[in-house]
Amino acid sequence: MNKISIVTDSSAQLSLEEIKVLGIHILPVSILIDGKTYIDGIDIGKVEFMELMEKSTSLPKTSQPALGKFIELYDELGKDGGEVISIHMTESFSGTVDAARQAAKMTETKVTVIDSTFTDRGLSFQVIEAAKLALNGVEESIILDEIERIKQYTRLFICIRTLDNLIKGGRISRVMGAVSHMMDIKLMLEMVDGSLETRVKCRGMKSITKFNQSVREKIVKTKNLAEISFSYAGDFDYANELKESFQQLLPDIPMTISHTSPGVATHTGTGAFSIIYYEK
Repeated sequence: MNKISIVTDSSAQLSLEEIKVLGIHILPVSILIDGKTYIDGIDIGKVEFMELMEKSTSLPKTSQPALGKFIELYDELGKDGGEVISIHMTESFSGTVDAARQAAKMTETKVTVIDSTFTDRGLSFQVIEAAKLALNGVEESIILDEIERIKQYTRLFICIRTLDNLIKGGRISRVMGAVSHMMDIKLMLEMVDGSLETRVKCRGMKSITKFNQSVREKIVKTKNLAEISFSYAGDFDYANELKESFQQLLPDIPMTISHTSPGVATHTGTGAFSIIYYEK
C-alpha cells in the first residue's frame, strides 16, 4: 500500500508537536501589508501581524501559496509512489483550495484535495485525524470517510468585536461602519457549509455573553465530545476566561487555546474569538 501524506495550509491551528509527530506538511499563505509581502509563520508571527494590522490604514491582503509551491511539494511526496490528501481552509476565505486543485492536475502524484469548509482549529480536526489514520496505514477511502464525518460533526462560532476590518475591506460602508462603531455593534457568527451566517447582532457584549452560555449549556449535554478549542485575535485574557468557564463544567474534555492565524485575523479584526468543537 502506498504511503499517504497529509498537506494543509497555515490557517490550520496546529502545535509544533502535532506537526512533527504526525508528519503534517504545511504550505504557508502570503500576507501583503502596506506594500510589503510576508510569509505566514516564516518571516512574520501572529503577534507581529496583529501589531502591523493595527497600524495599517488599509486592510492586509492574504494570498494562497504559489501554485509552484504546491506542485513542488506534491512532486516530492509522490516521488516514491506516495499519495497525498490535501486539506485546506474554506473556499469562501481563500483561493488556497482552488490552487491545490490546479496543482493536483499538474503533478504526477495522486492528490485528493479537500475543502474542509472550515478554518483555524476546525480545519485542524480533519487534518489531525487524517494524519493519525495515514500513519497507521489506513486506506484512503476510510480516511476520506472520516474527514467527511468530522466535517459534519464540527461546529465553529466566531465573535466579531470590532467592525474596523469589515470597513477597511469595503464589506460595509464607512458611514454604516461609523454608526456601528458608535453603537458598539458586535456580531456572533457560525460557519455553515463554508460560509459565515449571523447568529447574534447586538450592542455591547451582554448578548454575546448570553450566547456563549447557551453554547456551553448545549456542549455540556453533547455526548462523545472529542475536543473544544478556543482561538483569539489579540485578546488572550477574554478567550482564556471563556475556556476556563467551559473547563470547569467539562474537566475531562481536551481543550486547546491559540492565537488565530493572520489569514483569519484579517477577516475578523482585533478582539475576535471563536469556540470550535467536534464530536467523535
